[in-house]
Amino acid sequence: MKIEINPPYLILLGDVKNSDYVKTGLGIVQWSRELVAGQLRFNDCLIDMGVPDMSISEALEHGVKSLIVGVNPVGGQLPESWWSVIEEAARSGLDIVSGLHEKLNNHKGVVSAAQKSGAKLIDVRSPPVNLPVGTHIKRQGKRLLTVATDCASGKKYTALAMTKYLNQAKVDATFRATGQTGIMIAGEGIPIDSVIADFISGASELVSPNNNEHHWDVIEGQGSLFHPGYSGVSLGLLHGSQPDAIIICHDALRTVSFEGHSLPSIQECIDIHLTMGRINNPKIVCVGVCVNTSQLSKDQRDDYLLNLENITGLPCVDPLIDGCEKIVKYLNGACK
Repeated sequence: MKIEINPPYLILLGDVKNSDYVKTGLGIVQWSRELVAGQLRFNDCLIDMGVPDMSISEALEHGVKSLIVGVNPVGGQLPESWWSVIEEAARSGLDIVSGLHEKLNNHKGVVSAAQKSGAKLIDVRSPPVNLPVGTHIKRQGKRLLTVATDCASGKKYTALAMTKYLNQAKVDATFRATGQTGIMIAGEGIPIDSVIADFISGASELVSPNNNEHHWDVIEGQGSLFHPGYSGVSLGLLHGSQPDAIIICHDALRTVSFEGHSLPSIQECIDIHLTMGRINNPKIVCVGVCVNTSQLSKDQRDDYLLNLENITGLPCVDPLIDGCEKIVKYLNGACK
């Protein structure tokens, strides 16, 4: 029932000129380089992700299975000139994968080409049908969920970094994707923020199925319990994933969220998540705090993280600067 994407990938960049609009493509290359065969760029494209340039025909020769729309343009729509290339890829039998608001199935030429070739059209923001409601039945294996004081605070990157460092520590761990870019990186998942509210917890259970007792599923969080617009998806994901452990994600310089809504303290964020998480897993613990400190100097960053460790008694790191070894070590001791 999960969305599944077939590698290797060819990532479509078109004529994009600003790296801010290539977060999807850059994220896939950074975290799942082994899935990427190449990039498809038009002549006036200014972005190079450091992977081979390929045409559709060259991609087919290299065994590519899926064309990934690797951009996130303003308004979520592609220029009209791109659709002929996407149609060519579908006609050639490549699955087309997009996380845009603009749906692939709304383009008749692409639909017709895919029907003739047998290619799949995968709108990642469209969840599977017939999702169940949550059962809250305990599943075998261990689970870690990234949560946050606010939206866009590093939940995906923290989950990916934790999976990487767990595996480096010889711990069996799998990244479980719940958002469109995460799904493209992992090759599978469910876009939790697109699921009808009644089925969020059930979809979250499907994201992280039964596993062996020592396996960790590291689940990508969504939204924030403290965001007035997106708290519902966060609570459903917390209940459905039944995490044994959580990591708090935070932006060091952010103090307000949606329309000036004040953010909680880190300790308040920990306490409320543990209170809500105990509804479905009484043994839930917080094992660390991951902070985006990119706008702080080194001295400011060191002081900030040390002060936060003194307040919480937990390892506090910037996962992209410090790595996650400290949290992995703490996790192993807290969740034996």
